[in-house]
Amino acid sequence: MKVKDIFLAVLVVVIWGVNFTFIKIGLVEIPPILFSAIRFAIVAIPMVFFIPFPKTSIWNVLGVGIFLGIIQFSLLFISMDVGLSAGLASLLLQAQVLFTIVMSYFLFKETLNKTQVVGLTISLFGFLFFLFNTGGNVTFLGLILIIFSALAWATSNLIMKRMGSINLFHFMIWVSLIPPLPLLTLSYFLESNHPLEIIKSSTTPTWLAVLYVGFISTLLAYIIWGKLLKNYTAAIVTPFALLIPVVGVITSNIVLGEQLNVVEVIGGILIMLGLVLCVLGKRLLIFVVSCYHKAMQRTN
Repeated sequence: MKVKDIFLAVLVVVIWGVNFTFIKIGLVEIPPILFSAIRFAIVAIPMVFFIPFPKTSIWNVLGVGIFLGIIQFSLLFISMDVGLSAGLASLLLQAQVLFTIVMSYFLFKETLNKTQVVGLTISLFGFLFFLFNTGGNVTFLGLILIIFSALAWATSNLIMKRMGSINLFHFMIWVSLIPPLPLLTLSYFLESNHPLEIIKSSTTPTWLAVLYVGFISTLLAYIIWGKLLKNYTAAIVTPFALLIPVVGVITSNIVLGEQLNVVEVIGGILIMLGLVLCVLGKRLLIFVVSCYHKAMQRTN
């Protein structure tokens, strides 16, 4: 990759990692479902009037709009609202990588190599650490919700996987048009029947969080990420996403004062190790073996 593109990939990682802290800040004053509705509304309107419909089926737009926009983000926001820390949310949400691999195996008959099987197993043990040691930075309900959020994200990944190459920016604008109305309806009946009062009474930090999550994390980051995926193979670009939980944990620690206990650190390390094996696979093994041979040659 060019140095400029490496910088852009790292920039996206930082944007998405910091995003979880901004979500936590926004949830202080705005209920999670309403927050999610506002986030997509400001992305879709007025952009949808100037952006052409993407060259794909309307069912793909609806599918991703439902699974990614309505289900995934709503469950993510609710999980953080009921006791999941921003740092752990950024980590546990990466279960979407594992779900995507497993679902691709069963639905698309994609093969799993031995390294990926080992990685899946290690990550599973990491998630079990959190399942049997809830408390502190993660509640049992928050854990269950974030897992289903990751499953919904994986489902949208499979829908997008079948679409082929399209303009991702155009696609995300139209996808963002799907969630607002259903989410506003759910919020009205489940959270508050005075959404306008909540919006009007929100303070500057809350609106900065909404704007960041809407425009920076959604529009800007997806534009850059889509451009990188167009210019390079997924195998080169996607490993950068493994740094998102690292940024998420560090940012939440600095800004929100969140700290992980020993069990959470061990579980997090196991999950990250499993993800690295799943994403990098044989390339990581080849790199390690190559480094070993070079070290041996220098020794001799």
